[in-house]
Amino acid sequence: MKNRFKELRKEFSWTQADLALKLDVSRQTINAIEKDKFDPSLPLAFRAARLFNLPIEEIFFDK
Repeated sequence: MKNRFKELRKEFSWTQADLALKLDVSRQTINAIEKDKFDPSLPLAFRAARLFNLPIEEIFFDK
């Protein structure tokens, strides 16, 4: 699954560690999501959508 994590994180001027803290995951998890090596769980996807104030479909999409 492709995503806009890196793009959105940079728009907010957050580091991977900042975003990880806000989403209650490790920095390594954020790195893996940004590199399309890990698909987030549904609860994590919802937390990200709320954090970025976007619908899930605008953050995550099929390849």
